[in-house]
Amino acid sequence: MIRMIQSTSAGQAQAYFNDSLHQSDYYLNDQEQPGCFYGRVAARFDITGVATKNTFHALCENINPITGQALTPRKKDNRTVGYDINFHCPKSVSILHALTTDNHILNAFQESVQQTMLDIEVDAQTRVRKNGMDEDRSTGELLWADFIHQTARPVDNAVPDPHLHCHSFVFNVTWDGVEQQFKAGQFRSIKQDMPYYQARFHKRLADKLVELGYCIRRTDKAFEVAGVPEHIIDLFSKRTNEIGQIAKELGITDQDELDQLGARTRARKQKGLTMSQLKAEWRKQIFALGMRDKGEGDQPIRFAPAKPVSSPSPKHCVDHALAMRFERVSVMQDRRILEVAYQQGLGHPTLTVDQITDRFADDKRIIRVKDGSQTLCTTKEVLREEQRMVALAGQSRGLLLPLYPVTPEILLEGEQREAVSHVLTTTNRVSIIRGRAGTGKTTLMTEAIRLITEAGYQVTVVAPTAQAARGVLREEGFSEADTVAKLLSSSELQAALAHGVLWVDEAGLLNTKDMTALLQLVTDKNARLILSGDTRQHSSVMRGDALRILNTVASIKSAEVSRIYRQRHLDYRQAVQALADHKVGEALAVLDSMGAIKTLSPANSFTALANDYLAALKKGKSALVISPTHKEGEQVTKAIRETLRETGRIANEETTVSRLVNTNLTIAEKSDSRNYRPGQVIQFNQKLAGIERGSRWAVHSVADGVVRIHDAIGTQTSLPLDRIQQFDVYRAGEIALAKGDTVRITRNGYDAYKKRLTNGQMLEVIAIAPDGALRLHNKASKATYTVPAHFGHIAHGYCLTSHAAQGKTVDEVFIAQPASTFAATNLNQFYVSVSRARDGVHIYTDNKAALLAHASELGDRLSALELVQRKKINRKTAEHLISTKPPVTTIIKTKREPKPVVKLVQRKPNNHALHP
Repeated sequence: MIRMIQSTSAGQAQAYFNDSLHQSDYYLNDQEQPGCFYGRVAARFDITGVATKNTFHALCENINPITGQALTPRKKDNRTVGYDINFHCPKSVSILHALTTDNHILNAFQESVQQTMLDIEVDAQTRVRKNGMDEDRSTGELLWADFIHQTARPVDNAVPDPHLHCHSFVFNVTWDGVEQQFKAGQFRSIKQDMPYYQARFHKRLADKLVELGYCIRRTDKAFEVAGVPEHIIDLFSKRTNEIGQIAKELGITDQDELDQLGARTRARKQKGLTMSQLKAEWRKQIFALGMRDKGEGDQPIRFAPAKPVSSPSPKHCVDHALAMRFERVSVMQDRRILEVAYQQGLGHPTLTVDQITDRFADDKRIIRVKDGSQTLCTTKEVLREEQRMVALAGQSRGLLLPLYPVTPEILLEGEQREAVSHVLTTTNRVSIIRGRAGTGKTTLMTEAIRLITEAGYQVTVVAPTAQAARGVLREEGFSEADTVAKLLSSSELQAALAHGVLWVDEAGLLNTKDMTALLQLVTDKNARLILSGDTRQHSSVMRGDALRILNTVASIKSAEVSRIYRQRHLDYRQAVQALADHKVGEALAVLDSMGAIKTLSPANSFTALANDYLAALKKGKSALVISPTHKEGEQVTKAIRETLRETGRIANEETTVSRLVNTNLTIAEKSDSRNYRPGQVIQFNQKLAGIERGSRWAVHSVADGVVRIHDAIGTQTSLPLDRIQQFDVYRAGEIALAKGDTVRITRNGYDAYKKRLTNGQMLEVIAIAPDGALRLHNKASKATYTVPAHFGHIAHGYCLTSHAAQGKTVDEVFIAQPASTFAATNLNQFYVSVSRARDGVHIYTDNKAALLAHASELGDRLSALELVQRKKINRKTAEHLISTKPPVTTIIKTKREPKPVVKLVQRKPNNHALHP
């Protein structure tokens, strides 16, 4: 992997160099090799080669090592000194290198690092602020020093583990050829593109190892050498485990904080051990686990390579990347696509990074739009899909007689009354009601359906999710509500729709594919479509913010309901209103003045949240806890359960039952055998040859592109990778439950007596049988369920993500939003979280300023139509600028003429077609 850590202290960077970077290892005998300077800026200084202490210190102090003068114009005391870019080998590679007698693996690693650092240098930029400009300029020049280490830091004075890695310390300097001066670099884009560089690094290293005779196996994040057992890898992960244990005790999950923790907890280097002594100790540890060396004496341990597989084509890699990346979004940065394409070609040296890159660049299916320093992409297929949806919606205007020629008596007032009137009197087949969170959309919906039914029309009510349809809607009185998926698969439901009205609640969760299907369905059945939802909240997991596209791009008229009723207290309502208006700063200021924002301890302890949650329950309040990420949610759940146990609300005695966690693989990932691991559970949604619907099989083995699975009695078969939409992939795990626990169902199913269980349903554990079977109770419906111990699709129900919480209403909401969740924080997420409660909101964070910055970022995904429109606007703007500019004076210097020759060049407008 690659990590990029900012250094803002010259003294700290100098001390780091003195302490360890100038050594090639943490042991100081026979493996000392000094670091070296690289890069075009280093060449300008003529300092390429060994990195000396004086030169390194001068650069840290922003001093030109040649002239002794200031290196860059920036003179702030807290200036960024540079960035430590860490390149880490997979653990199996480090183990093999430590046990070899030569440097063939080390050389492959160094070459891969150098090639990737050259990639980074090509992308170097600097900020341009002269003459009122505010942009970044490409420079393509950097200066860095590489320091190779072969071991990890020791743990508890033990011999350190083998760990081949490199620190590439990049100084904050570049050469601006336009301004002809050294300037500070702009590293923001490089930081953002680190996954792209990491994929290129992994591809190169894996390919070089294959050329050396090794066989690799891909892992979730990188790769390992096939044949190195997992228990040996675990044996040599002491330092990683130590940091992980400390982080767990402190509640640290944020990657930047983990990097800092690693620096703070370094053990002192030990002196006196030679590399041969280290290797002898490592071999001793391996032999203690039962492995034996087939060689004699000092010969290295050998691992038999696996059978090689044929190399994929560049087109195959690009096809896979396009399928994976555009399954859930309509627009994606080019480097995020290439990252996946490189991973697909991992371990095939005949397929190079450049071949994949060139194939991607030549792909005519891709539409590209320059956006600052980035390139955004969509595909012609995605564009056609959105165009068809918009066309279907547009064709529906003015085709039908209104449900009521004159607005009838409506038992509502203001915006709610106007919204109902809109759907009753429109002549359009499609109508939209956009309602903010807490504006009484259910009340509006009830009144509208009453009047539609009185006019003689049958109304079918659906929602995109099972929880919204069979949970929320049915609890609110719409007893026949069902899911969009059920409607699209049921000919009976579709037949009942003829000449009627289809009402889709939570329509903001519809993706482009499903919206298009619904539009085609109501057209075929001569029915009307009413879409109610809030485009400010979360959209579909699959690609296409369909409701927003219809409203903004297709210009389908909508009725807006903005007056908020849910929040009973004026200040709280004002904060939610501000979030709905995208005024995040104002909202946070109001929330802060209310005392709603609470500071977490440095250890991110959620004890205070758990105590506040318990206090609300004791008052008889309904409560909801939300966190943007599942990982943070687990920490919150642990704190809450401990508090509930201490007060006797859940039993002390726990029972561990099996749990299945969805891997959430995309369709493209499910089609790739390399993404399967022995022990994973496959559950089938449809009946296949020899496989019953609903049955579960476990992955037995993966070899030569074939995934072998077996059932409970040992019957084996091959997983049909050509039928990937008919099964789901789960990771087997366990969950500890006690009487009184609140649990959440994570997949639609049935209990032991065929009672329906709905994904997202919240239930209370009222009894646990000796065999692990659960008795569950629904407080709202008073229904009870008996769930077998092997059911698996169950989780603790104390802390939800904002996606799972959307549509819920409670008395008080508690939001865990520390810095470790900021990667998943945006305005949509924050708005949904804050707006769930009637009476009170409590936000727990450790960085208010950063929360404001992240919560201000819109969560809307760009559509293909919007991207193409942006492309047209950019092209028209460029053509206008070119056509209105005067002739350009170009100075051409020649050897014969001592004075420059002046030549006039008239710019011509670009006459390329505007359409992609």
